[in-house]
Amino acid sequence: MKKLIALLTIAGFMTFGISNSVLAQQEENVPQTEQTATEAAAAEEAVAEEAAPVEEVVETTTIAEEAEEEPTFHEVLKKQYIDGGWGFMTLVLVVLVLGLAISIERIIYLTLSTTNTKKLVADLETALNQGGIEKAKELCRNTRGPVASIFYQGLMRYNDGLDEVEKAMISYGSVMNGNLSSGSSWITLCIALGPNLGFFGTVIGMVQAFDDIAAAGDISPTIVASGMKVALLTTVFGLITAMILQVAYNFILNKIEGILNDMEDSTISFMDILNDYSKKNK
Repeated sequence: MKKLIALLTIAGFMTFGISNSVLAQQEENVPQTEQTATEAAAAEEAVAEEAAPVEEVVETTTIAEEAEEEPTFHEVLKKQYIDGGWGFMTLVLVVLVLGLAISIERIIYLTLSTTNTKKLVADLETALNQGGIEKAKELCRNTRGPVASIFYQGLMRYNDGLDEVEKAMISYGSVMNGNLSSGSSWITLCIALGPNLGFFGTVIGMVQAFDDIAAAGDISPTIVASGMKVALLTTVFGLITAMILQVAYNFILNKIEGILNDMEDSTISFMDILNDYSKKNK
């Protein structure tokens, strides 16, 4: 009986010890499993973080390559110029440069010829009242512009009478009008030549396109399209030249009309001032 109790006790201790060891192993395995899962998740995040910059670098490189491959406006213009045929395109370019040069010269001349006529007439009246004809002549000599020159020519003939003064101013006004309009005809010539040269280049290009078709023996869309493109580029360039010069020409005409209107208005006021001055000094 004692042996049986002792065996049961030993069996109980062994069972309790085995269960404790099993539980301990399970408890050790759980942290190890959690640690393994955590390490795996951290490794995946690290891989994702490493992959993300790589993708960003690839996208950035692709965008940079696309930006580098996009042609600039200068390159596009140069290509179109060469495709249009350097011969006729150069002729149209010469017309454009010549027209712009004349237009810029006329604009500068007309700008320098513009005078504040109201202030000039007022100063001229003051000079006549304070110093007479000689004082007025000095004022006109020191003032630039066609209006002051016309007034000076009239004052030069004051002693011959007001009729002679008016005739002299009208005659010299015609001369000034010619000087103001000088060079405008060359601008109109350039405006006409630009599109005409472009159309001429288009006709020559069409003839060459038909020659290419005849040489190939087939009406290929590629041959026709390329020939039409080359032919029409000269027309486009010629029309652009005409539009640019037309704007400059209209601006010049507007400046000339403004100066002529000031000349007419100021001449009337000047004759009234001279008439009053003549009456006072009789």
